[in-house]
Amino acid sequence: MIERNLATVAEHIENEARDPALVMALYTDDVVLEFPDRDLVFEGKAAIEANYRRMFGAIRLDSLQPLDRFATEDRVVDDMIAHFEILREGFDNCPFAPGANVALRLVHVFHMRDGLIAREIVHENWQLAG
Repeated sequence: MIERNLATVAEHIENEARDPALVMALYTDDVVLEFPDRDLVFEGKAAIEANYRRMFGAIRLDSLQPLDRFATEDRVVDDMIAHFEILREGFDNCPFAPGANVALRLVHVFHMRDGLIAREIVHENWQLAG
C-alpha cells in the first residue's frame, strides 16, 4: 500500500498543473482540500478542479524543486518548492500581486484511503524570489 500511495501522489504532483481533470481520478468521492495558510477549504472533486483551473491559470509555473517525500499506510508527506510568476488574479487569497515572482515552499499532507487521496492539506510558506 505504501508504494501505491507514493505512486498516486507522484502522479498528482506531476499532472495537477498540466491538466486538473487528469488528477480527479486520484481522489476519493468525499475528498477535502485545505490551504490553512490562505483560509481555504474545497470539498468534492468539482470544487477542487475549479480551484486548480483558477489557480494554475493565474500563474506561469517555472519549476518544482522536490525536497522530500515519504509515506505510511495512510499518509504521504511531500515537501517541495514551487517557483512561479503570478500573471493575473485567480490564485485565491494569494499574498502577492500579479507580476510577482514567487518561491513557494509547500508541504502537502495527503490522507490516503485505498490508494486514493481522501484529504489534502497544503501548508505554504510564501517568499518573493530574487
